[in-house]
Amino acid sequence: MSFKELGVNPALVKALVAAGIEKPFPIQKATLPDAIAGKDILGRGQTGSGKTLAFGLALMTRLAGKTAESMRPLGLVLSPTRELAMQISDVIAPLSRTVNLNSQVVAGGLSYSKQIQALKRGVPIVVATPGRLIDLINKKHIKLDDVQITILDEADQMADMGFLPDVKKILDQTKPGGQRMLFSATLDRDVDSLVKKYLKNPVTHSLANEKSTAGNMTHHVLVMEQANKDAITASIAARKGKSIFFVRTKHGADKLAKRMNESGVSVGALHGGKTQAQRSRVLEGFKMGKTNALVATDVAARGIHVDDVSLVVHVDAPENHKDYLHRAGRTARAGAVGTVVTLATHKQLKGVRGLAARAGVKLVIVTGK
Repeated sequence: MSFKELGVNPALVKALVAAGIEKPFPIQKATLPDAIAGKDILGRGQTGSGKTLAFGLALMTRLAGKTAESMRPLGLVLSPTRELAMQISDVIAPLSRTVNLNSQVVAGGLSYSKQIQALKRGVPIVVATPGRLIDLINKKHIKLDDVQITILDEADQMADMGFLPDVKKILDQTKPGGQRMLFSATLDRDVDSLVKKYLKNPVTHSLANEKSTAGNMTHHVLVMEQANKDAITASIAARKGKSIFFVRTKHGADKLAKRMNESGVSVGALHGGKTQAQRSRVLEGFKMGKTNALVATDVAARGIHVDDVSLVVHVDAPENHKDYLHRAGRTARAGAVGTVVTLATHKQLKGVRGLAARAGVKLVIVTGK
């Protein structure tokens, strides 16, 4: 089935073809007809399944040609991090212009004045993080009364990261009876509370969740002595192909990146302690292949959407099984294959086994030195 047959605006279809995108992904096939018809949507699908175009094309098709009054957007996309907000905007912005729409990112770490100026001019689509949006609402730079379509992307992550009160406050201010679409990899209690309160008779499209990537993803544990961890990590980082190394703390990320660079491996570090400009440079370098290795913390990694990452390494084991799945979801994206490796000492092995069991993945255990 083509995008045209799914009901996508012809101008958008033409732009997609020009960009080499002709065949919709499963989640796009599943959700677009209902979303374009104005129904509330609960879409569950793994990271990298094509969710951004799934909700973006529906949003742009429904708002095509409409104009927004000053400080009153018509469509709102909420995301947990500025990196993800920017990547959503990178997908939506060029397409939206083909149907006479424009968009604006509203997020911390970016120019405050530019966001306010854009909102004053009138912008139909706003892609926002909850914190900055609440700030602008409180300072009366934006009103959500006219928002016809609200989308929550990575809703499970927003609930985990403590945004829930702000998200509810935002949804309470959007147009009553407006369309709401919620996209999430998992459906836990907090996310379920949003669905029950804010979505009316939602059509649920539940595609393969994070666990189902097991077919394209292999999971390994490399058991080693703690003293050998640095040398093994540097050796892995020197491989060909893109790799992401996860650690728990900002200090740990900087320390590991420094050791890797000193061993001759070019690597960037991504964490919340860096400025937006620094984070953008690191991520761009990784995307463009200037560096093949990236060291990241869990929070910073929420916005990493790079399709050709072939290896994820848990240098520090994640705190829980959901973090394991979200980290692992950086590889095996868009139908590609990927490998996930957890580094552990003999004492840590039991804990890693428990994490994997809760995540629903099978481990291959390899004993190193």
